[in-house]
Amino acid sequence: MSYQVFARKYRPKTFDDVLGQDHVVRTLRNAIAQKRLAHAYLFVGPRGTGKTSTARILAKALNCTAGPKADFDPDEDVCIEIAEGRSLDVLEIDGASNNGVEQVRDLRESVRFAPARGQFKIFYIDEVHMLSNAAFNALLKTLEEPPPHVKFIFATTEANKILPTILSRCQRFDLRPIPTETIAKHLLHIAKLEGIALEDTAAWAIAKGADGGMRDAQSMLDQLVSFCGDSINEANVLDVFGFTSREKVASLTQTLLARDNPAALSLIQKEAESGRELSQLLGELIGCLRALLVAKLDPSADGEGIPAHLWTTLLASADEYPPDRILAAIDVFAETEGRMKWATNKRLHFELGVIKAIQSLSEVRITDVIKALTRGADFIPSPSDGRLQAPSPTPAAEQPSLPIIAETPAPEPIVAAIEPVAAAPELKPTPRPADSGKSSFESLIDAAPETSEIPATEPPPWKNEKPAEETKAPAPTPPPPVEDAFHSDPLIQAALVKFEGKVLN
Repeated sequence: MSYQVFARKYRPKTFDDVLGQDHVVRTLRNAIAQKRLAHAYLFVGPRGTGKTSTARILAKALNCTAGPKADFDPDEDVCIEIAEGRSLDVLEIDGASNNGVEQVRDLRESVRFAPARGQFKIFYIDEVHMLSNAAFNALLKTLEEPPPHVKFIFATTEANKILPTILSRCQRFDLRPIPTETIAKHLLHIAKLEGIALEDTAAWAIAKGADGGMRDAQSMLDQLVSFCGDSINEANVLDVFGFTSREKVASLTQTLLARDNPAALSLIQKEAESGRELSQLLGELIGCLRALLVAKLDPSADGEGIPAHLWTTLLASADEYPPDRILAAIDVFAETEGRMKWATNKRLHFELGVIKAIQSLSEVRITDVIKALTRGADFIPSPSDGRLQAPSPTPAAEQPSLPIIAETPAPEPIVAAIEPVAAAPELKPTPRPADSGKSSFESLIDAAPETSEIPATEPPPWKNEKPAEETKAPAPTPPPPVEDAFHSDPLIQAALVKFEGKVLN
């Protein structure tokens, strides 16, 4: 028998072999047990997460002897035919190469024929998002009301490219990226069966580089066996695939927290000269900072695979930074990652991102000033110039409810020239002497008391005439400026003294 790669040799054969997709396996098992089988299924997920394997397992469960049943024998003839792609009742179609209307018409013709051996005729279309819109529309009617003996299974990595009319006719299952720990354990299991000495650290490095894809991890292990033979350690994994060790990632994170620009740039230079993938190093750095941020919010969180002694050191170094400061550094590196994706000089953008991240960790923000003032509010020092004096204790009833502001004299009111004058005191008529030559009006003026003098600049109250220009009231003098209550606040004065600041007008 010809050699089989690990990805094919150790492909899942039953529902129990599917790793990291418990929610999908449980739903399919219950549907088979309760005989609630849909006519169309859609499996969505990243590469290497088990879409095709799960589709074949479902086909085996439907067409096995005395099926449908979830616990079938994978070694019986029907299941072996399905696993090897030789079954006449299970047709696997590549959506990328059969994406036209003519191929869909041929499919619609074959739907009418009954299955040859099993209970169902199953059509599995991989990468179904590659079908054209015309092909999708040609499939709509058959997909909505297929014959009772027909089942459709679709798989795709890009569900957003599938027409909504197709999605609404399928039961959708989203397969998630497989956890790193699950992949590492499975690699150790494969190595044990193959007689390979695989170190735990090497298995973890492979699983980390696979980024949630089991097939990628198995292919990497196959390549390492060809390179190293029967003994594989972490250094072999780093050399072959250009990964960065967790110790280097922790060291780079430590230089960032220490705000040591030269050490961080030197480490990046060494990694670049040794042929390491800088994009992968940046991703590891972001993951480490994320783990520190989560640990600040949840002390029970782990260290994303970083050794315990290094993780403890990183936690101690991150104590001086609040969560928002670490979050700002992550934002800087996220922008750097986007620029590095299309840049030819990745090292330059990485170094610029490190410098910006250290600056974001070093800068003083207004929140820091407010926190410092809040902590020192109970210990306000008296300034040397004596402008601030501690208020003398007064009874609670006499305490003002608002801060005291220096009083300023109110400006004198300006009386309009045409405002009527207050009523003069009552004048008693005085009998005019017989020998007096004055008129009655002149006598009335002479009889007025001296206290009722009227300013010469004001017109008589019975005249409604505008005064002349020279008789206008003088312009009022502007009031003295009122001291700003904010600047006179004791807390602000204490801040000015503590930080040796001054107020700019």
